[in-house]
Amino acid sequence: MNQRLNELLIRRGRLLERIATQRAALGQEMPPLRAALYTTDRIVAGVRSGVVFIKQHPSIVTVAVAVLVVLKPGRIVRWAKRAFFTWQTWRTLRDKLPIFGLKAGL
Repeated sequence: MNQRLNELLIRRGRLLERIATQRAALGQEMPPLRAALYTTDRIVAGVRSGVVFIKQHPSIVTVAVAVLVVLKPGRIVRWAKRAFFTWQTWRTLRDKLPIFGLKAGL
């Protein structure tokens, strides 16, 4: 069983190396795809780091679920809309007004 697992892990590693090589070649050969590939890689990395964080901190997920159960879902949706609106307003102000002293896109 252990030998089989090792073989599978080695095969997986080789496949991942092959995929990385192919992605790099695509990025070099087709510049328009470079940005899309970069964005995809960032999203995948973000999701993976999120999964790792959740696995390392399951109590946070438990507390979040408990909050959702205690508070009514409608209230959560209202607060989420308010938070999203506030975030969008902040980004717009930050990008348009130099008084905040921050670079655009942060």
